[in-house]
Amino acid sequence: MINEKINNCCCCKGKESLNKIENDNTCPVCKASGVKVKNITVRHLVVDTLAEFVGDMDYYICMNEECNIVYYNPESGVKFEKQQVKVPIWFKKDANPKYACYCSKVTEEQVIDAVIKHGAKTIKDIIEITGAMKNSQCQKNNPLGKCCHKIIQEAIDKGLSMK
Repeated sequence: MINEKINNCCCCKGKESLNKIENDNTCPVCKASGVKVKNITVRHLVVDTLAEFVGDMDYYICMNEECNIVYYNPESGVKFEKQQVKVPIWFKKDANPKYACYCSKVTEEQVIDAVIKHGAKTIKDIIEITGAMKNSQCQKNNPLGKCCHKIIQEAIDKGLSMK
């Protein structure tokens, strides 16, 4: 059953790679490189009162943890800051809570606790213990618009290093 869930999760359905960093699409505020994010993700995550400003184009997400900008489009000049999105961005400074899986609302802390207190070592263990990755709608819920598999693995690795 768990293997079935892993194989059916959004990250395992194809060989789709994570969005690559585009060097020519830098954040208008901090000048860090951004990662391309589909329009559906931005439209779903900006606060409802600003959704009409999203338009039809795709965006970039600023990967600088110190920068207040989350999404931006260099062509239109439209940008959205941390307080203009519905969820905390896990890699941004002071994100609270710091989600590892946005769809199932599983935090990095819960993943680390599963590793330290319950002996979890794999994604399969984390799914069993925390319920992560059970409600996969990553394109709408994860700020990158991608599966949280990599984020969960990083939290597992962090927990294992703390043991």
